[in-house]
Amino acid sequence: MLRLFIFSIGLFLFTCVWSSTLNIEGSSKRLLVLLDNLGIRESHAFYFKQLKDRGFEVTFKSSDDSSLQIVKYGEYVYDHIIIFAPSTKEFGGRLDAEILTQFVDAGGNVLIAGSNTIGDVIREFAGECGIEFADDKSSVIDHLNFDVNDDGQHTLIVANPNNLLSSELIIGQAKKNNLPFLFRGTGMSSDPDNPLLIDVLTASSTSYTANPNEKTLSEYPATVGKRTLLISVLQARNNARVGFVGSVDFFSNDFFQSSVQANNGKKYDKSGNQELAMALTDWLFKQRGVLRARNIHHYLKDDKTTPRFYTVKNDIVFNVQFDEFVHGKWMPFNGTDVQLEFVRIDPFVRTTLNNKGGQLDVQFRIPDTYGIFKFVIDYNRIGYTHLYSATQVGFYSININIIFETMIKRKQTDKFTWF
Repeated sequence: MLRLFIFSIGLFLFTCVWSSTLNIEGSSKRLLVLLDNLGIRESHAFYFKQLKDRGFEVTFKSSDDSSLQIVKYGEYVYDHIIIFAPSTKEFGGRLDAEILTQFVDAGGNVLIAGSNTIGDVIREFAGECGIEFADDKSSVIDHLNFDVNDDGQHTLIVANPNNLLSSELIIGQAKKNNLPFLFRGTGMSSDPDNPLLIDVLTASSTSYTANPNEKTLSEYPATVGKRTLLISVLQARNNARVGFVGSVDFFSNDFFQSSVQANNGKKYDKSGNQELAMALTDWLFKQRGVLRARNIHHYLKDDKTTPRFYTVKNDIVFNVQFDEFVHGKWMPFNGTDVQLEFVRIDPFVRTTLNNKGGQLDVQFRIPDTYGIFKFVIDYNRIGYTHLYSATQVGFYSININIIFETMIKRKQTDKFTWF
């Protein structure tokens, strides 16, 4: 009876751990949107409508809802979370920074938008990701790059598209469109020692983050110049993605549709907010930039067979199929910079794979060194999920090969003299 009880507990724990891991692709679209003001559903209706048009199953909840939970019966109820509740001090239910961190560890994706007031939960979670928001009541200020509709504090800034990250996977056509962005919110800074963080949009060199109600600066600003982050993203080691935007207004109907007129006189019929917001969301929620490797094969060049073991100086061929997930479909990957390493502790061969419609292959000669080797692909590029593949094989010297073949033929019945 005791054994049965222990087995049942073990099976329950295994089921919880197993089921609490989310898929890393973008095929599942269960989305939770947390709001500190339900009026945001109307003020940001265009953004949410485009999410629904993209097939997301959107669930709206108040951030202080006492029934709020993202795990039920050991399984995650949602694949993605949007938090447009910057001022919420404590979230309802059991949601806190630790739970959000566990959600990301399980492969979930999160988008957080801030304002000039940031709650403790968001601050703590951002800190876990290497992002620090400026103090409460602080806003990004730019006395040289603001919109004519600004209220006089120069906090409705006009962000230059030249300050965008150069990666179409993350920003779409926002940089090519060359439309400025409207931004009203707080600034952020990132941990320079965190290699997983990517700065997407920075403020201009004349900007800083401080309290706009203070006529004179009593202390050094929280951020200055292009070190002022407006948008930053993180791709974790398990390929989960987290985005931080310092302005919840960035996604609003007004900012999507508004014309832009900078104080220097330049006028634009529309801001670039909508293009950037949707491209960023697509990337964060794995609608693009997801890779997979399949159909890995290696064989002798001459007879195209895969022996039980290779010998040194054999000419071999390695091929693999690479696919990219784009808006619900797996498409052939067209990258031409994928490399293969032939590794025994250190790489003995490093070569670029030839890409023919997603089918990558290369041929090379095995070096004159026997042992246990691996075919290793370690593809890590900005905007794409990190793809690592290792296939282990054995290689022998020619003399050892002859001895093994002889043993096999004689079925190990004769006596051998070993040299």
